[in-house]
Amino acid sequence: MKSRTLVFAGPGQIVIEEQPAGTPRGDQLLVQTQFSGISTGTELLIYRGEAPPEMQADGNLPALAGTLAFPLYYGYAAVGEVIALGPEAPSELLGRSVFAFHPHASHFLVAAAAVTPLPDDLPAEAALFLPSMETAINFLHDGAPLAGERVVVFGQGVVGLLTTALLARTPLSSLITVDPDPQRRAASRDFGAEQSLAPSELRGLAEQADLTYELTGDPQALDQAISVTGFEGRVVLGSWYGTKPAKLDLGGRFHRSRIRLVSSQVSTIASPLAGRWDKRRRLEFALQMLRAIEPTRLITHQVPFEQAAEAYAMLDTHSEPVLQVVLTYDT
Repeated sequence: MKSRTLVFAGPGQIVIEEQPAGTPRGDQLLVQTQFSGISTGTELLIYRGEAPPEMQADGNLPALAGTLAFPLYYGYAAVGEVIALGPEAPSELLGRSVFAFHPHASHFLVAAAAVTPLPDDLPAEAALFLPSMETAINFLHDGAPLAGERVVVFGQGVVGLLTTALLARTPLSSLITVDPDPQRRAASRDFGAEQSLAPSELRGLAEQADLTYELTGDPQALDQAISVTGFEGRVVLGSWYGTKPAKLDLGGRFHRSRIRLVSSQVSTIASPLAGRWDKRRRLEFALQMLRAIEPTRLITHQVPFEQAAEAYAMLDTHSEPVLQVVLTYDT
């Protein structure tokens, strides 16, 4: 059996490799992929050559061992069916639909402990949003919104929209989002934002927010996020800018306002929570929130795996309005 695997061969270069799928050994599973989701954050930085090549892809995920140097196998949202078991793998997993943090590929081998068996009532496409939902939950944990606070979220891509949906379930005084794209602003209001503004409409928000999230991926937005944050407010920085520097005005108002910049990244649990929360608990809660929020309405494009290069080019050039792109596999 052959496996087709997506390779980031260089900036703007997507190649599909074919290689033996392999035979599961020990507790390994052989998974046949049904869907995988493209991240418009990290994956676009890689595609554009804007990710630092010396950086580890993700030391916490065995499937993403190594650095971000080209050529690179990447991707972290795959859903498929277990079609073969190693001799030590749990027999009940055969035929199960599972989620795995794994690069884009038609078939892959993975340890049984590294997959999440999916509940029967959760559509496979919804499970693709599991990493994004975990990230959104992590943003709420790190921002710790309080009842009655005024919150502003910059960036309404998929992660920003899921963050908005979670915040909308908190008794806030106000929840305002910011994004230049009209389609995303409409989705933001649908997900619970009180208002969703274009960046040009920010003047009335100056120094009002208690809590601000910067989730755009654009380093220029961080100054705007700081500008709407009030005295002793906090700015949760969830964007990753790759090799792009962020130039900030940290002059008088920032210095005197005691604003806190909070770095938030989903690979780890914040130490104040680590005694009660671990990744398994967070993952289980993310599954619960996927059922409640039903994020499949964010899927705007389903693209055959063989046409992945066209999908990345579309995302890179913004040639079409896009929220979530899903790669589909001929099974």
